[in-house]
Amino acid sequence: MSANSSDQLFVKALRLSAILALAIALVGTVAGYFAAAEAGIVAALTGAAVSVVFGSMTTLSIWLGGKLPLNGFYGLVLGGWLLKIVLFAILLFVLQGATNFSGPVFFFAVVASVLGNLAIDSWLVLTGKVPTINN
Repeated sequence: MSANSSDQLFVKALRLSAILALAIALVGTVAGYFAAAEAGIVAALTGAAVSVVFGSMTTLSIWLGGKLPLNGFYGLVLGGWLLKIVLFAILLFVLQGATNFSGPVFFFAVVASVLGNLAIDSWLVLTGKVPTINN
């Protein structure tokens, strides 16, 4: 494999995460419309946006961290994880008083996002062929 095989793997991860977010937006919008009309559509699209932002943050932190020494890798990945927790808490606080928003639709969109991104990451790790030893 080429020296950029890990870069290609991360590009593939970002592409698959974007496709997942699009699928969540499409399926969630239809299901959200039938469940809660406009509020369901808004919630499904918000859940898809969370999928794009948080999935990309995870992939990019691991990709950038891989270019750092080990302690830098752990610092960047842990820092990204903590940032996502804070951003998600802020998002939930802002959405708490929203009038035209369906909490259950948002919940299922976020769960679909988490499970989908875990499946993508697992599949890429299991099928990726990135050399681990340099000559």
